[in-house]
Amino acid sequence: MTPSSLPYGSWPSPIDAVAVARHDGAPNWPVVRGGEAWWTEPRPREGGRVALCRTRLDDGSAPVETVLPAPWNARSRVHEYGGRPYLLLDGPDGSPLLVFSEYGDQRLYRYAPGRAGEPADRGPGPVPLPEPLTPAPRVPSSTRYVEPVASPDGAHVWCVREAHTGPAPTDVERSVVSVPLDGSAAEAPDAVRVLVRDTRFLACPRVSPDGRRLSWIGWDHPDMPWDSTVLRVADLVDGVPGPARTVAGGAGEAVVQAEWAGPDRLHYVSDPEGWWHPHRLDLDPDGVVLPGGPSPVAGTAEEFGGPLWLLGSSWLAPMGDGRAAVVHGRATTSLGLLDTGSGKLTDIDTPHTEWLPRIAAADGSVVGVAGSPTRSAEVVLVGPDGSWRALGGADAEDDPYADYLPVPEARVFPGADGRGVHANVYAPRHPRARGPEGEAPPFVLFAHGGPTSRAPMLRDLEIAYFTSRGIGVAEVNYGGSTGHGRAYRERLRGEWGVVDVADCVSVAEALASEGLAAPGRLAIRGGSAGGWTSAAALAFTDVFACGTVQYPILDLAGWRTGETHDFESRYLESLVGPWPEARGRYEERSPVNHADAIGVPFLLMQGLEDEICPPVQCERLLARISGRGVPHAYLAFEGEQHGFRQEATIAAALRAELSLYAQVFGFDTDAPVVELRP
Repeated sequence: MTPSSLPYGSWPSPIDAVAVARHDGAPNWPVVRGGEAWWTEPRPREGGRVALCRTRLDDGSAPVETVLPAPWNARSRVHEYGGRPYLLLDGPDGSPLLVFSEYGDQRLYRYAPGRAGEPADRGPGPVPLPEPLTPAPRVPSSTRYVEPVASPDGAHVWCVREAHTGPAPTDVERSVVSVPLDGSAAEAPDAVRVLVRDTRFLACPRVSPDGRRLSWIGWDHPDMPWDSTVLRVADLVDGVPGPARTVAGGAGEAVVQAEWAGPDRLHYVSDPEGWWHPHRLDLDPDGVVLPGGPSPVAGTAEEFGGPLWLLGSSWLAPMGDGRAAVVHGRATTSLGLLDTGSGKLTDIDTPHTEWLPRIAAADGSVVGVAGSPTRSAEVVLVGPDGSWRALGGADAEDDPYADYLPVPEARVFPGADGRGVHANVYAPRHPRARGPEGEAPPFVLFAHGGPTSRAPMLRDLEIAYFTSRGIGVAEVNYGGSTGHGRAYRERLRGEWGVVDVADCVSVAEALASEGLAAPGRLAIRGGSAGGWTSAAALAFTDVFACGTVQYPILDLAGWRTGETHDFESRYLESLVGPWPEARGRYEERSPVNHADAIGVPFLLMQGLEDEICPPVQCERLLARISGRGVPHAYLAFEGEQHGFRQEATIAAALRAELSLYAQVFGFDTDAPVVELRP
């Protein structure tokens, strides 16, 4: 069928906002244990909770079982972003024993669900509920736990604890603690023992295979975990860590993961050479680093690690035979097997072009989360022979939207001062529609969050929602993004609000000059740090005809002086400058102080329970722009935090965004009209 010529933006699409909302988010935290694979899964249709799923591995057609029914929500709030919220142990009868962090109260719980496909014999009476392991704090959800691991004696769980001790967001104490599995601490708080109280931030507690040592990663303000961290080790005596020794890391080096590959050998991921690479470190029987020190295992100009936004992220998994499974790459990422002796790297052949830092290894198999532009992120099992299969999820060959998915192109555009700017470009695509002859489509530039992060190329119905209607999308991995080495990510040091905005402008202008985008029909959108970049682009440039700003940072001074959580409370010292010496720079760059310079329509959206970018920042901007005649709309969502998780919210936000572009760019759409008020 010959495609019909239709105005860009008005192409009929089967991808509606509800379909996007129901597919929002990716599975996470996969584990293989006892012939079963486990993982977490977001459930927008269930109020945004995180469910825990599993399936048997001995049967390729085994169903996926939801282990914890609603409203149980396996999600930690440590650092507000959370991390790996659960641990699997062997119960007394060999069946799995689950320990998890419950989002509702942030306590640790234990639960014995029986084996997959074989309901446990509960005996007469009601099915037992999960039982608390940790005490209820005086202030609800003020004590949080993440990254649980098994103790050497098997009778405790060791994990990172974050205790909020006062009214200020920075009134926080963190430690590695020991929680008894018998539940005694639920009513006796003193039964929770502090093992490590070290640096302000702690991550990656790991017990050596022989139970003689504990390792962990730490860092202090004002560093972030991608700036400078230390890897520390302590001997265990009667289950208690002795004096800690720093064995790797330091100023200008970021260790982001460390795993024991033997009783005296650590494999860890760090970047002293400017790229995150696996390293090998050997200790003598006394725990002293052997002569020669740590040595890199791989030396190519690509990343084997990334930013530690979520505690428990895993780019490396020791296989137990001298090899390690690794996630590596630049514009895309692959899963490989690395011989840690020779450095030989062999990639696993699968159709996935993006492996997330969520890999684990057991019994010669690797399980991870991976996807591609035609496959949504899914849990993937790779067997000892290199064969693979997806666990749960839809078959990519049965994708009802396959013909509407855009084909991304990884580009490097010329930026200011001759620097290259990385971006993923998605041209409009529709099997039965095309734009008017001689006309270029509108384009929306997506600025990712972080800003120390990156935009992967995955099957993303949110992007397809726009491209299938005739609106192009370009995800800009601006200077400061990860995936291209430390030098690229440090382009943003002291330059946030300058380099990121300039790079988005460079991509937009290049798309227009190449005839790929209509010059007067360019928009920008982003959430969190991407919301900052979007708002700054509207205030300080005249390139974009409109913008969508979600849960943003808008006032740097306010954010630095108490309007955010402890984890990022001093992040701006590297992104902008030292406080208070650089206060003038903070005020000069803040969009909230330049409301009079915003002259194009915009959409502002905010979760009302956001502890990272609180609503007060949006309210401040709205107060200053009120009455200036700039068309805008503000959507505030009850029950949402930083990032939208509920189906109704995700769908409403997407429809509102499409409505904004339809009104500004002048095309008809199936989205309800959002009223833009001056």
